[in-house]
Amino acid sequence: MAKSILVVFFVAITFTATINAFEPSPLQDFCVADPTSPARVNGLACLDSKLVTAQHFSFSGVHIAGSTSNPLGSRVTPVNVVQIPGLNTLGISLARIDYASGGVVPPHTHPRATEILTVLEGSLYVGFVTSNPNNQLITKVLHKGDVFVFPVGLVHFQKNVGYTNAVSFSALSSQNPGVITIANAVFGSNPGIDDSVLAKAFQVDKSIISRLQAPL
Repeated sequence: MAKSILVVFFVAITFTATINAFEPSPLQDFCVADPTSPARVNGLACLDSKLVTAQHFSFSGVHIAGSTSNPLGSRVTPVNVVQIPGLNTLGISLARIDYASGGVVPPHTHPRATEILTVLEGSLYVGFVTSNPNNQLITKVLHKGDVFVFPVGLVHFQKNVGYTNAVSFSALSSQNPGVITIANAVFGSNPGIDDSVLAKAFQVDKSIISRLQAPL
């Protein structure tokens, strides 16, 4: 497992070295995030460099399996600017994803990042959907050691199709890639989207929309 994690980190570094990041290139050695700063910027203000320590650039825990005891049967352990303030302005983050057998990461998008996923254990059915008007579904079953790319902004998903737990690591081209889970956004917004809009959009009866919008 330790060797696999090193491979994933190498992939992440190579990935960010060869892309054109959407985020501004740093103009100094680093800009450790200062979440307490009142400054309002597109990102996070820089901590005084005199206060920076190694802790601002490290995170422990990606070797620990996340609990998949939830309705989806999956757990994401993010490693972004929230966990590592030193990632601020560097245009990269990571995530460990654990899957129970049959576990799913439901259709979602990352509005600010392309994702490259590496399977460490198990077998995953993954895919993404292209934009209108074609909405082509591109899918593949991945096995240990396989890599797959989800282009920025496109709806994508993962499912464990094996009989044992699965683990994957993802590198993302943003310090804060964001996540929009489609079902939550459409049927769980606050306040809710008018049911007449959704009924028309999905071409179903309003009663079905009401059930989908109802809290579990």
